[in-house]
Amino acid sequence: MAGAEIVAMMGDITRLEVDAIVNAANSALLVGGGVDGAIHEAAGEADLVAACAALGGCPTGDAKATPGFALPARWVIHAVGPVWRGGGAREPELLASCYRRAVEVADELGARSMAFPAISTGIFGFPKELAAEIAVSTLRELDTKVGRVVLVAFDPQTMSIYERLIPALH
Repeated sequence: MAGAEIVAMMGDITRLEVDAIVNAANSALLVGGGVDGAIHEAAGEADLVAACAALGGCPTGDAKATPGFALPARWVIHAVGPVWRGGGAREPELLASCYRRAVEVADELGARSMAFPAISTGIFGFPKELAAEIAVSTLRELDTKVGRVVLVAFDPQTMSIYERLIPALH
């Protein structure tokens, strides 16, 4: 990432004071479980549901934005990661596209800081190590005006992977 600082932290993405948080969304942009459910609840579910419905869904590998409503973040960027099917269905390419498109949307919004969950590693089953490698390497390649990206881990295993990869992939 041209000039952007990439850091990792354990925590609750819904509490971060960044310009935009990324939601690991489904293609219908309907309320799901995990981080998606937590973001909807913290933002004010009715408001975020209505804003998502107005977007008309989102294809896998793409991202769309809504306001953050009651969140500290001004925007929520809904990125649709792939469901892991063993690696032969373009999953790595689609996951990289997810990160790329979320940063492009953040640039369009004028965001200078953003936070990502570990997209596709929950119920979508993407292997955590591979997902983290794709996230960090993709973010490093991008030319963006976003100055700070936080990779938010929900569990110690993911945090450990981020801590190892971020310095190694400079």
